[in-house]
This record gives sequence, structure tokens and C-alpha cells, in this order.
Amino acid sequence: MSRFRVPASTFRMPASRLRTAGWAAALLLLLVLPLYLTAPWLKAGQFMMVGAVGAIGLTLLSGQAGQLSLAHAFFVLAGATSYTVLAGPSTGDLAGLGWDPLLALVGAVVITAALGLAFAPVAGRLRGIYLGVASLSLVFLGLYLGQEVSSFTGGTSTGRPPATFELLGFSFSDEGNLAVAGVPLGETERVWYLFLALLVIAYVLARGAVTGRVGRAWRAVRDNEASAAAMGVDVGRAKAGAFAVSSAYAGLAGVMTVLWFDILKPDESEFGTYGINISIAYLAMAVIGGLGSVPGALAGAVLVNGLPQILALYSVDLGWFAGTEEGAFTPVLVGSFVYGTAIVLIVLFAPGGLAAIGRGLTQSIGRRA
Repeated sequence: MSRFRVPASTFRMPASRLRTAGWAAALLLLLVLPLYLTAPWLKAGQFMMVGAVGAIGLTLLSGQAGQLSLAHAFFVLAGATSYTVLAGPSTGDLAGLGWDPLLALVGAVVITAALGLAFAPVAGRLRGIYLGVASLSLVFLGLYLGQEVSSFTGGTSTGRPPATFELLGFSFSDEGNLAVAGVPLGETERVWYLFLALLVIAYVLARGAVTGRVGRAWRAVRDNEASAAAMGVDVGRAKAGAFAVSSAYAGLAGVMTVLWFDILKPDESEFGTYGINISIAYLAMAVIGGLGSVPGALAGAVLVNGLPQILALYSVDLGWFAGTEEGAFTPVLVGSFVYGTAIVLIVLFAPGGLAAIGRGLTQSIGRRA
């Protein structure tokens, strides 16, 4: 009696199906986490989502379109200020239009996209480190405007609170009694779901751009501008579009930032909530995750924005990083050391970033499954 051997490949799960199952499990986990985690941990997760949205925009610009930008912090500030002014009331010395918060959010994204488009002529003429240095000037411009236009920002001393976000009459605050599975959903839980929805929308749109004609045009310009032009790609338009899209993502991250802090407060120096350090952090997220990889940007944000938050939470319970004097080790400082080391290791040993490592692991698991 003959025996038939079924090839092992018959039972192997395709890598694409494995990735889909992984994303579905991750989304389900994120949906149920507010039912189990306390507010401080949810705030840490929210900050990771803020970073993820901004990092997606930068990885599209730098990884897909090949344009180096250090101006991300400026567009984050522009988005935060635009939302606060558009949605806020006009009281005393503060300007405000009193728009519906959802309309104000969309308006903030449009305004930052327009600002990115206005910078496009400079981006079209410069490349590499020269474009990076030129874009850095916008951060100093944002520092100056944030301090001087106090009717918009509230000034460095007091700042101004943003309008509470509302959607179709539903308030993302502690108003009203709302519970799921016996767990009351307060402001922290509601904002978690808001940020998660914005992140999912940002991710889906970015993936659509990368896999479509827009993404192919960006990559053609990145690889060789002359060849791209010969193939019919409008190089100037592609560069301008990439900068506008990246700026729009940074503007959305700015809206999320001001909602997370619950105050718009401009920086007193070039290092702060909207300073040079933020531009560097976003660039670190893109590099660590893998330049050009949208999923990698999420992983980079978890490391860069998440690690200081997690260390701060543990430091309260365990007494770590208790020093406050100059030069003391703080969660932010330790986090900076960690992601700085990660950048060096990624560049030396895994140029594709965490995204390439993840793809390798997924393919390996799929072959063994």
C-alpha cells in the first residue's frame, strides 16, 4: 500500500494572512485596553498614538519621497494653534472663531498642509542636509511666533486651554454617565478612542498613498529625479505634494498634542513641546521604524514616545530617577539615551529598521506554521 506525503508547504500560513491576523489582534487589544488600564497608562498610550501620527507623516516625506525635514515641530505647533483658535471662543485678548471642534480639526489639518505647500518651492530646490538645515529655520520661526502672537497662543506664561472635542453632540470629557461592561468611560478613556480612530484613519490613508500612484511617483523622485521626469512624473508637484501631506499629518499630531496636554503653551526656548528636540524625536521614530515604512513608524513611536512615559510611571512606584538636580537621570533623558543607541544599532546592523526585522520574523513564522 503506497503512502502519500503531503508537502509541508500545504499547511504553511501565507505571510500576508499572518500579518492581517496580527493587525486584527492588535486592534482588538487596543479597543479593550481602556476597560482594564488605569488613567496614567492610558495617557502614556495616547502619547504613543500622537507620536505615531506625526511619524507616519515624516516617514512618507523622508522615506518615500526622499526629502529630509527638521521642521516637523513647527507644523505640530501650527496644528495645535490652528485648532485652538478655530474651536476656541473669542474672550478678552484671545482670538477665537468658535467653530465646531470636528470642523476645527479639519481646518487645522488643511492650514498646516497649506503651510507645507508654501514651503514647497524651497523643498523643490534643495536636497539632503541642505533641505534639513533650511527646514530647521521654521522651528525658530514657530518659537518666535508662539511667543509674539499671544492672542492666538495665550503667551508663554499662561497659554490657553483648547476647546473640548465634541462629535455629533458627544463630548470627549467627563460629561454624562457612560459605561461599557460596567467600566465608566471618563475623559481619558474617551480621548483614547478618539486618538485610536484618528490613528487608524491616518494609517489607512498613508498605506493607500504608498501603494498607489502617489507613492510610486514619490519613490521615483526619491530614486532618480531625471528618470522620474523622463517617465512623465511632475517632479516639482510630487515634492510639493509630499511636503503638504507630511505637514498635514504633523498638524493632526499637533491637534492631538494640545488635546493631550489640555493646554496650548508656546515654548520659552528652542527646546520644549514644539522645539528642536521634537523634530529630532520624530526623525528618530522614522529611522528606528524603518524609513518609508508606515507600520515601522508606529513601532518607532512606541519606543521614542512610549519609553519615557513608561519609565516615568515605574519611577513613581519604584523610586527610580528621583533626582531633580542638574544632570540627574530623568525618564526623558534615559529614553533619549535608549533611542539614540537604537538609531546607531539600526544604522549599523539593520538599515531597514524595526519594520524589516518584523517582516523577517513574520516570514519565518509563516514558513514554520
